[in-house]
Amino acid sequence: MLDRILLALTLASALGCGLIAGVFFAFSTFVMKALDRLPSPQGIAAMQFINIAVINPWFMLVFLGTAAACLVLAVSSILRWHNPGAPYLLWGCLLYLFGTILVTMAFNVPRKDALAALDPATTPAARLWPVYVRSWTAWNHVRTAAAVAASALFILALCLPGPKRPWPNGTIERNRYPDARAAFRIVFAARSVQEPFLAPSVRYRQLCAPTCLDGIS
Repeated sequence: MLDRILLALTLASALGCGLIAGVFFAFSTFVMKALDRLPSPQGIAAMQFINIAVINPWFMLVFLGTAAACLVLAVSSILRWHNPGAPYLLWGCLLYLFGTILVTMAFNVPRKDALAALDPATTPAARLWPVYVRSWTAWNHVRTAAAVAASALFILALCLPGPKRPWPNGTIERNRYPDARAAFRIVFAARSVQEPFLAPSVRYRQLCAPTCLDGIS
């Protein structure tokens, strides 16, 4: 049960980091460039409205919800350091928490608050606008790269093999981390339980079909 919860959190964190990286990537590559080409009053007013509109339940759910999931995964990766995917999980969590969340709070939010206090039509606002665009965009590059790297590390953690665990039939199989092949194990376990109750003709075809094919070849 715990493995499935960690699997869901890892998948959610990978998706959340990817979504946040996509939003920030858009600002780094074309949104800020477009605003910078506008006259200063229009660019400042547009950015002020964007900064207001971004505080909405959907964005904050992904932005802060991913951070909460990273906190849980960081603790679990330390406690389960023997798992091959644990280092990738920990580094992914640290990249998102420090490279995206902390950078946003320490560098982007103060600039947003300073811009919000300005009147777009004034001369001080026009002088501040080019500086704001350069500095805000530079730190946005940092948090974009951190979110992309965190998403990649979470995906790697999902793909790496995990610790060996017993299957229902007593054999040992190496699972994905933390439990990415749980559905397949359930299917195979159900099949192994049903096999003794199959009709004799069905079992005969399963057992003898390879032999018959070999004889034909």
